[in-house]
Amino acid sequence: MAGVTANPILVELRRGGHRESWHRGALAVVDAAGTRRVALGDVERPVFPRSAVKLLQALPLVALGVADRLGLTDAELALACASHDGAPAHVATARAMLAKAGLDADALECGAHWPRAEAAQRALAAAGEQPTALHNNCSGKHAGFVCLGCALAARAGEDARRFVRGYVNRDHPVMREVTAALQAATGLDPATAPVATDGCSIPTWGIALHALALGFARVATGRGLPPALAAAAVRLRRAAAAAPAMTAGDERFDTRVMQRLGERVYCKVGAEGVYCAALPDAGLGVAIKVDDGATRAAEVVMARVIAALVPLDTGERAFLEGLADVALSNWNGIEVGRLVAAPALQALRPAA
Repeated sequence: MAGVTANPILVELRRGGHRESWHRGALAVVDAAGTRRVALGDVERPVFPRSAVKLLQALPLVALGVADRLGLTDAELALACASHDGAPAHVATARAMLAKAGLDADALECGAHWPRAEAAQRALAAAGEQPTALHNNCSGKHAGFVCLGCALAARAGEDARRFVRGYVNRDHPVMREVTAALQAATGLDPATAPVATDGCSIPTWGIALHALALGFARVATGRGLPPALAAAAVRLRRAAAAAPAMTAGDERFDTRVMQRLGERVYCKVGAEGVYCAALPDAGLGVAIKVDDGATRAAEVVMARVIAALVPLDTGERAFLEGLADVALSNWNGIEVGRLVAAPALQALRPAA
């Protein structure tokens, strides 16, 4: 578009020593005071973070005492923040959350799709079964919304099943609590921000990368959040670190990073090349948007950022380097190219 400066190239695909493809994007790293530590590209343009902000959307579940009253476990809280594979453990955990609220899968309004994990797909098909809403990668998030809705119903003296119905709508009490949490963390102004509908049917707000990074810096430190939300952020981060397999699934980036680095990193993929992270030891939040929506590129960017900003031992650094410099192989197992960080990212200084 005329007059618009292109975002920098963040990731390159190199084949035969030549740059075959590239991914432009933007990156913001911000501290809890709102100071920019890194700004590459347009970090003020609103983007739809979608699944990248599931932890922020789960804050009311903990802050309002619902998680304690229902006895939600670390695995269940991690699933409430997850984009999971639909593996049997994920499905069982979402079902258990709903049972604690006295409801079942019929209460979920996220829709049904086949599990992301191929093994789970094959097992379901072999059993002659069809996927349900529990297999939806957002079923944990939605189970959390249902749990919150049941608590709000009890407070209002309403029938839980009737009260929860329509919780995906912007003006429902559940979504009002979720939006208020997003507003407290990022400074979102619902009156002026772009709004659309996410793949799982809830509202998604357009938020600038700077504001998203600030929200995750607040998640990392608690600073700038009301006390109840700050405590909820700590609990959710720790739940994800304690149950990383619930946050995504086997061989998924988020799960692998949190399995290896524990509470030092909370990271969460979103749709269309968005990625966010909280780095508690550094007191920083990270927000990434790859222009063409490629998750493969967003993962390389996130790995490079973590390697630059989180102190690592030799083995951990090698692990992150393997996620930031990815070999691509053909069906014969022959390496045919590499997905690598571009010079703009290479300029980030490793942490001491």
